[in-house]
Amino acid sequence: MKKKKHTLPYHLMLMPGMVFLLIFSIVPMFGAVIAFQKFEPVKGILGSQFVGLANFKRLFLIPDSKQIIFNTVYIAVFKMLLNIIVPLFFAVVLNECRRKIFKRCVQTIVYLPNFLSWVIVAVMLGNMFGPNGFINSILGMFGHEPILFLASNTWFRPLIIGSDVWKGFGYGAIVYLAAIMNIDTSLYEAADIDGASRMQKITKITVPLIMPTVILMATLSLGNVLNAGFDQIFNLYSPLVYETGDIIDTYVYRMGLVQLQYSFGTAVGLLKSVVSFVLIVLSYKLADRFAGYRIF
Repeated sequence: MKKKKHTLPYHLMLMPGMVFLLIFSIVPMFGAVIAFQKFEPVKGILGSQFVGLANFKRLFLIPDSKQIIFNTVYIAVFKMLLNIIVPLFFAVVLNECRRKIFKRCVQTIVYLPNFLSWVIVAVMLGNMFGPNGFINSILGMFGHEPILFLASNTWFRPLIIGSDVWKGFGYGAIVYLAAIMNIDTSLYEAADIDGASRMQKITKITVPLIMPTVILMATLSLGNVLNAGFDQIFNLYSPLVYETGDIIDTYVYRMGLVQLQYSFGTAVGLLKSVVSFVLIVLSYKLADRFAGYRIF
């Protein structure tokens, strides 16, 4: 009884968050039943016709489905790879900087874009890569015709991937910098005595010892294979780049909210959620096996 009284304040502290989670996350899951219906708002969920897996079958029959899935996986995979490689490279290079003031200033500057919303970043990219933007102004100085970066199927995906890496690599580098800080300094001192160069210390000490952290981050990111970034793409894309920029999330938005095909949009979103859940479970299994990382 004494133990229960002691833990009561903690349970009361958790209650607002649990109520919020129940109202806005658990209860709305009942709406997923729309995916198995021919939903009509007038009749409601309980009165709409049940059609089974018809909406899911339609997803695989429409001509755009393969392209949408390919775009999603393509963008997400490249984001995942570069968001591991670039922060790792930056963390290693920044760690080699001997001037602490310069090191802290650079780390703060590259960390700031993470706090910008994609609405602001989209405006910045529009001003830089627009027809009369900064990049086209430079190209014009060399006699090059303006390039419609945000309306070109050739340039849109690289721009999406590159801007995502630019926005998040400073934040991602924090994990690797923390891992580097935990390396025993006596290893570097022994390497200095043996006459090892700076590059040898990086390749023989720094990188191998933070590799478990790299493996952990890579496996945990596996669950985001189908998350190519709705906020970013929604603020940057247009019908001109649907061929290369349309992903599952933007397609669900257009089908469900713009074209009012509620059942079909819910079916696509539900299928994506199920696959993402399986990938997340798999990623944590791999993280436990290869990096010893466990949550439960």
